[in-house]
Amino acid sequence: MTYRFFSLFACQLLLAVACALMGAPARAADGIDITRATIEAGDDGYRLNTAYEFELNHGLKDAIQHGVQLHFTTEIELTRPRWWWRDEKAVELKRTIRISYDVLTRQYHVMVMGSFQQSFQTFDEAMFMIRRPTRWLIAPKGKLKPGETYEVSLRMYMDREYLQKPLQVNAFNDSDWRLTSNRKTFNYRAE
Repeated sequence: MTYRFFSLFACQLLLAVACALMGAPARAADGIDITRATIEAGDDGYRLNTAYEFELNHGLKDAIQHGVQLHFTTEIELTRPRWWWRDEKAVELKRTIRISYDVLTRQYHVMVMGSFQQSFQTFDEAMFMIRRPTRWLIAPKGKLKPGETYEVSLRMYMDREYLQKPLQVNAFNDSDWRLTSNRKTFNYRAE
């Protein structure tokens, strides 16, 4: 009986926080701009070097301050066109970066999912890590055919799939929580 009461209370509390956060305007500034996107060949393979330009508005910053973790996902595809058959998808990957705030330590944490986490004293330092992520190994050496030209398709978005369920329902219905870039395409000649 006590567990059921506590569980019901926790759900009501979470729903109240979600409603309060959704009530605050969370309008994204102008979306995400991809300001740099290049592929660099190295000894270990091919790395994506990117830079993004975007701001989180007051509502999204407030959500982070209240314990909501925001996730930013980058998708990349490398396709090799073929005239005699369907295009070959050489690379199709996603990488997600999470930003969170710890009230006890008063630090922001940025984590590349499945990899490393760094802590920062200020919000701006943490956002710099998201806007200028580390070079990402997208293909090992030998995966791409040297001399062949690949069409690269890239985009970044705030991934609402990672939000807690009560927030997720409201975020999918609220256009203010849609922060995304246009798909950027360019050609890359493999080395």
